[in-house]
Amino acid sequence: MLEYMYSAASLKKQMDDGSQFILVYEDDEPVGYAAYLHKGHNIYKLDKIYVLQSQQGKGTGRFIVNYVVDEIKKKGAIALQLQVHRQNKARKFYEKLGFAIVEEKDFDIGNGFFMNDYVMEKQLAVGS
Repeated sequence: MLEYMYSAASLKKQMDDGSQFILVYEDDEPVGYAAYLHKGHNIYKLDKIYVLQSQQGKGTGRFIVNYVVDEIKKKGAIALQLQVHRQNKARKFYEKLGFAIVEEKDFDIGNGFFMNDYVMEKQLAVGS
């Protein structure tokens, strides 16, 4: 999974394919990052979001999501989607931020492995 998603070649390809990456710092220390991309039809996907465990509960994740929402609204986005594993407690966090489950899906990631996820979506108010 790490090689599939985070090798230098994979990250370069993701950027070449339109993924925007953001890094979040507290003072001079990196504490989180995210990546998002345009899926089409004014819908964007929050493809990655990670916050150090020591930062969880401090508003860092909310800051990241709000930043992404602000950026994609400037581009005419009407919705932001993400995937979260069905057993991941982060689902409740996303629900607090206005995301709702729109689909349950199994994604084949190769070698007989699947990501058993919810697809969640946050509708964005147009013009706000």
